[in-house]
Amino acid sequence: MSPLLSIFLSFLLAVTVNATALTTPIAANEKLCFYTDVDKAGEKIGFYFAVQSGGSFDIDYEVKDPSDKVILDGQRERQGDFVLTANIPGEYAFCFENDMSTLTEKLIDFDIMVESEPRREAPAKAGQISEHTSALEESIFRLNGMLMGLKRLQKHFHTSENRGFSIVKSTQNRLFWYATFESLAVVGMAVFQVYILQTFFTKTGRRYKV
Repeated sequence: MSPLLSIFLSFLLAVTVNATALTTPIAANEKLCFYTDVDKAGEKIGFYFAVQSGGSFDIDYEVKDPSDKVILDGQRERQGDFVLTANIPGEYAFCFENDMSTLTEKLIDFDIMVESEPRREAPAKAGQISEHTSALEESIFRLNGMLMGLKRLQKHFHTSENRGFSIVKSTQNRLFWYATFESLAVVGMAVFQVYILQTFFTKTGRRYKV
């Protein structure tokens, strides 16, 4: 096996990540759960969510392990970014609940990642490019951390943009209906005044014959 091929395989096997990124609406008084499998104990689970639009941009959430035990929860949170350690293998549940709203639908953007770090097989010859491989693996993990940080920062800006757009849209709708109501009130008042004046000038009084 050539040194370049060994380095390339080290790059591929350094980190294995299974990720699920979704955006879903949650209706009022609705609870949605999403599931991911963990193959072995000790794997890392990354969990990120943010409320993009709806109401006060808050949601209730909880995370359950395969034994149905709640390992993480929160109420009326706008967003969260967590890294959990899976102590037991199996199916983990990530649930969102919009029970604080009676009419408002919430739009949730979330990301679930299961990360494992399998051991790389030893090179064919003892001592072959071990120092280069260790340096490369360290660089890979640093780059992976930097990329994850950039990804989180991008999601933060995306969430801020969506929330700003939602606020602007809500304000625009309120101004539209306020202007409509004000215009109808002015037209109604004008019609009422015309009616009063017309009634006043056309009213027939009593006539007396002399």
